[in-house]
Amino acid sequence: MSGRAPDPPRGEERFALSLWLALLAALAILALLRPIDHDESQYVAAAVLSAHQLLPYRDYAYLQSPLQPVLFAPLVSLFGAWAWPGLRLLNALLAALAVAGVGAAARAGGARARVALAAAGLFAATDILLFAGGTARNDALPAACLAGALWLAMKPATRNGALLVGFLLAAATAAKLSYALPAVAYGAAALVNRERRATAVLAGVLPLAALVAWIVHFAPANARFDVLTFPSVGPAEFYAGSAKLTALGRALDSLKFLALGPALLALVLVARRRKPDWLDALLVAGALAALLPAPTWRQYWLPMLPPLFVRLAQLWDERPPSTAVRIAAALFAAVGITPSLIGAAQGPGLLTASRESRAIRAALDRARETGPVATLAPEFLPATYRLPDPRFATGPFYFRSHALLDTPAESRASLVSEDRLATGLAIRPEAVLVGGEGRWTGGDPALDAVLERWAVSHGYRPVPVESSRFRLYIDPRAQAATGIPRFVATRR
Repeated sequence: MSGRAPDPPRGEERFALSLWLALLAALAILALLRPIDHDESQYVAAAVLSAHQLLPYRDYAYLQSPLQPVLFAPLVSLFGAWAWPGLRLLNALLAALAVAGVGAAARAGGARARVALAAAGLFAATDILLFAGGTARNDALPAACLAGALWLAMKPATRNGALLVGFLLAAATAAKLSYALPAVAYGAAALVNRERRATAVLAGVLPLAALVAWIVHFAPANARFDVLTFPSVGPAEFYAGSAKLTALGRALDSLKFLALGPALLALVLVARRRKPDWLDALLVAGALAALLPAPTWRQYWLPMLPPLFVRLAQLWDERPPSTAVRIAAALFAAVGITPSLIGAAQGPGLLTASRESRAIRAALDRARETGPVATLAPEFLPATYRLPDPRFATGPFYFRSHALLDTPAESRASLVSEDRLATGLAIRPEAVLVGGEGRWTGGDPALDAVLERWAVSHGYRPVPVESSRFRLYIDPRAQAATGIPRFVATRR
């Protein structure tokens, strides 16, 4: 690690703050405009259900480690009917903080202010980071935690700093399990280098470990399936026979995702470094975290990017890039920004979502139906002042699976698959909403068709919705005694 860079002049600090505020504004605008993505379904549902005092695994399925919905629950209570846009804007803020963390870590690692800003700016121009900051998923929170941990780890070691490093690495892992590999890599480095205060790092991990253990202890079998089993077998089942599962397909996808922005160029440049250290260990661990799941998606590469761009800053501080490299970096940055600009130009995603939610709310109000709604698109429900049926909290992602769990296990896990609607919905939902799992959200309309056929065949009454996309069905025998809470947000 290079010696610590001197503190920047006040003018440089103000310039860096101005750039960061501009980045935050740009990320917020992109978050509001980005097209709707059905990937957001389970994250919005989980945060809303947790805001109503339900716990992941015990009360609803959540196919990730549990920190995000529990941490975001108080904010979602404040957001109320604006939960979905609120979560997108929160992720925009966290993505901007991740960029700031990379810049601060580069500075603490010895890079000059301009070089650190350049590296942070290139990180911000990756499609991977822009996607994380523009959708209501669980990618921006752990990335911000990892970047913050890198900043602290780059500074002269203190006991309190080591505690915070452990806490942030544990928080990243508790928000998304793939961050466990970089966390373990840093823990191993701390054991090797006593100056990194491994005992204090471990002590920082304990509060998050205790929180996760407390959540898991209510339903350990459900947690094991949601966090470990489903991510390893669910996608493989769904994509069986697809080229995306082959080594070649995963390699091509990885190259594509890294080339949408300067990450691939940075990786090539950094790979030539001759003296690896703990930061390179985190970089390698992040790459392994991306490559282990199948198929490979762009967000899987995010754990690698903060250490990669910090290392790039150090490399460029030691040896400034050539003109050709500067031009290449600018071109890759332009390529990385382009998908987000195209998405924004396609139309205001959350305005479309708001319009659809208002139509759904009006239909539910006319039907005097206030109960939970069974739908594969639960992200549309907060603005209707209704909760999702917890059995559909994972959106389409468990519903589309086959025989991963038997009927009793599905019931215990609050899950229902398309093959077992008859038994999974023995307690009938009061309302069924279809249309949100379609091509327009990146989904599969055939899944919605399965749920719609079930509603029709079980005598549900269609209710007109002033929307060309959504269809609503109400159980004429609707019963309120389902044990599922009502939406408690105050109407604004």
